[in-house]
Amino acid sequence: MRYKITNILDLIEITGEDELKIILSDFSCVENKEIENFLHNNAIEFAKKKMSITHLIFDEEGQIAAYFTLTHKPSAVKGELLSRTKQKKLAMHARFDTSVQAYSISAFLIAQLGKNSNYEGEECISGNLLMDMAITVLREVQKQIGGGVVFLECEDKPKLLRFYQNEHNNFKVYGERFSESDHVKYLQLLKFF
Repeated sequence: MRYKITNILDLIEITGEDELKIILSDFSCVENKEIENFLHNNAIEFAKKKMSITHLIFDEEGQIAAYFTLTHKPSAVKGELLSRTKQKKLAMHARFDTSVQAYSISAFLIAQLGKNSNYEGEECISGNLLMDMAITVLREVQKQIGGGVVFLECEDKPKLLRFYQNEHNNFKVYGERFSESDHVKYLQLLKFF
């Protein structure tokens, strides 16, 4: 199966917002309603404001198989949570702030990553392929503006951690945060590329 990555800003120009909202309404994510809600209610507005850009993955028939959302964001990484090798690598892309004993870094953020539960294609897109597509877009941006670190956050769930930390994706946990608004613990992961 061949897939096409389409930037949501291009779709806004081609179809207009109202038609695009109809296209997006076909996306469902039963495992994580936050993923579905973001695409339906925030992706267009965030893209128009250049806060983050969503990329839709279409199959050959024009169905949305999946999507990912990317942005660039500052973060703090506690040095003590990384091996010496990783600290040295991080120091190439960050500044160590002695007052908080953490590396200050501006890095690429994979803000959303989701597959369409309604997708009925012959070959459902794999999570690894979806991640590869996001990293490919980030590598193109990296050529233009630099950078070498990508991070993401996920709920503290074994299935998600296995996926992000598998040999293929190779993200490493560097911290955590607790969301007061949704009462969820999120793990923060990063990788160098």
